[in-house]
Amino acid sequence: MTDPTSLKLLNREQAILEFNRRVLAQAQREDVPLLERLRYICIVSSNLDEFFEVRFADMLDAARDALGTVSNQDVDRVGRAAHTLIDEQYLIFNEQLTPLLLKQRIVILNHADRDEPQRRWVQKFFEREVRPLLVPVGLDPAHPFPQVANKSLHFIARLSGKDAFGRDNRIAIVKVPRVLPRVIRLPANLSDGHQAFVLLTSVIRAHLEELFPGRKVEAFSQFRVTRDSDLEVDEEEIANLRHALRSGLTTRHFGRAVRLEVVNSCPAELSEFLLEQFGLPAAALYRVNGPVNLVRLNELIDLTDAPELRFKPFEPAWPTRRLPRHRSIFEMLRKGDVLLHHPFESFDPVVQLLREAVEDPDVLAIKQTIYRTGAKSELMDLLIEASRRGKEVMAVVELKARFDEEANINWAERLEAVGAQVVYGIVGYKTHAKLLMVTRRENGKLRRYAHLSTGNYNPKTARLYTDLGLLTADPDLTADADTVFRQLASLGKFKAPRRMLLAPFNMHSRMLELLAQVEAAARGGYKAARVVVKINALTDAELIHALLRAAQAGAKVDLIVRGACMLPPGLPGVSDNIVVRSVVGRFLEHSRVCYFRWAEAEEGEALFLSSADWMSRNMFRRIEVAWPVQDPKLRQRVIDEALQPYLHDTMDAWQLGPDGRSVRIGGEGGISAQQALMRRFSE
Repeated sequence: MTDPTSLKLLNREQAILEFNRRVLAQAQREDVPLLERLRYICIVSSNLDEFFEVRFADMLDAARDALGTVSNQDVDRVGRAAHTLIDEQYLIFNEQLTPLLLKQRIVILNHADRDEPQRRWVQKFFEREVRPLLVPVGLDPAHPFPQVANKSLHFIARLSGKDAFGRDNRIAIVKVPRVLPRVIRLPANLSDGHQAFVLLTSVIRAHLEELFPGRKVEAFSQFRVTRDSDLEVDEEEIANLRHALRSGLTTRHFGRAVRLEVVNSCPAELSEFLLEQFGLPAAALYRVNGPVNLVRLNELIDLTDAPELRFKPFEPAWPTRRLPRHRSIFEMLRKGDVLLHHPFESFDPVVQLLREAVEDPDVLAIKQTIYRTGAKSELMDLLIEASRRGKEVMAVVELKARFDEEANINWAERLEAVGAQVVYGIVGYKTHAKLLMVTRRENGKLRRYAHLSTGNYNPKTARLYTDLGLLTADPDLTADADTVFRQLASLGKFKAPRRMLLAPFNMHSRMLELLAQVEAAARGGYKAARVVVKINALTDAELIHALLRAAQAGAKVDLIVRGACMLPPGLPGVSDNIVVRSVVGRFLEHSRVCYFRWAEAEEGEALFLSSADWMSRNMFRRIEVAWPVQDPKLRQRVIDEALQPYLHDTMDAWQLGPDGRSVRIGGEGGISAQQALMRRFSE
């Protein structure tokens, strides 16, 4: 039997790219509406932006560390894989989706494709809306290469002749302001029965020479640079984390360059000049056959009038039987816990709970963690109103929620302005736990109510992500929630909650104990020993090794891992008792469920819902919670809705191989877990 600790794990960055390959495959599915296929192209671009800004940037730092575990060969392999994926993305966009859009009379017109009336309209649009905001900069000693912000669109041009002062400055840079729309719809009277669009880059390209009177543009290209965007602050050395992060936000856009994108027609002379300016090697150059930022094609999707080319609208169900609309949620929770399965069930009961708490004079205190709520949030507005009404409001705001820092800082300042108690968690640890607790006076005593969730307090993403939430008045769970809030505020010694697990203290060790329990049962001959884990990422080596030991002992291990998985399944004698699936469908799989079985009796199984993925950072560098689902009916419901359908999915599921590549299971006409759940909750 192979020692699990000797097994070479899969590369995390390549596993992230493999996940994006699965997402990109959605753009090729004929059973997916055409505009949604285009949206998957945009999603991959957005994902890759973050990959370069964070993961690849970290990888480059690790490769520079003489004591690090990342080699230059690792960086080269990941870079080549990224190049391949991006080339495939543009190939699908140009050769598959663009012709299909044309068949639907949806067309993106280049300058050469536009007729004379269309060109005149574009000319007027350029003069009216675009040219006044463009400032071309000719490079010379008095005009050095400008500061180029992260992911901002620019043009580089090589000019003929000399300028007005007789100088031979041949290179110019044109910044394209972010405020300009990237996709412009032509008027119907100019579109010949089509829905016709022009890209801003095409508009500027057609009139680029007009920005340089008396000179010709000999060569040009769009370009965009991606920079390291992780906010780095020394939390041990600062007095106020909010002020430090607010300051850091101003410089984030100018971090170290990690990727340069140009169009594939860019002359080598210009691309080499740009690489030199950004201090990048040739491998960091990405030549693309189309616009350098496909994310902006989301604007085309939004502007297109073609509902038949989108997913049919789906309205999440209100759990009427468990929470009648006309009854108090507090009253119903006193009768028993309520499980919510998003987006199949509405997030509105959570908002309603908070709204009811704000309006109820018997509610004395509200506590909530804030991770990703968005720039606009009814929940945050309700917390502000609660504080205005004199209730004790405590908000644990995670200021370092990546790319949501500014929104969270703004909410923190607004909450503080009305007297709410705002804390920022623990120095060095992100608060990723999702908790809401309400304390109410009832019959002369205090009673707590809570909402525990695997996902964020964001009603918008609750319609797009699969998550599980529990509304409860259970004395043990609500006491545990209170313990977590006290821990985050008081910084006292750790006191283990009664039933809840809390990272970084006891979650990792408890998961290892449960896996060891399953392993021991399997070694003892228990044939039904089982582990089923549904998470977003699996990268923690200790948990991977424990899974391998349980599988080698004879336990059946099913892993449903949406994104990066470093465990190589299917290796003979090592991991052949482990199946790793990934489900990519209409909704982003986000719920975390952990199921363990080591005996026949009810006491021989455990099921936890959690905010944490099985990653070292989640287990040791974040505040995370996991809680057991002990009610037999609710536990069975989680199994029936969040685990079993995904284990039998033959439409949206992929199976991971030992080499880190995944193969789609089944195909069109199969069984989709998400679609089955949509039908179930629509009945």
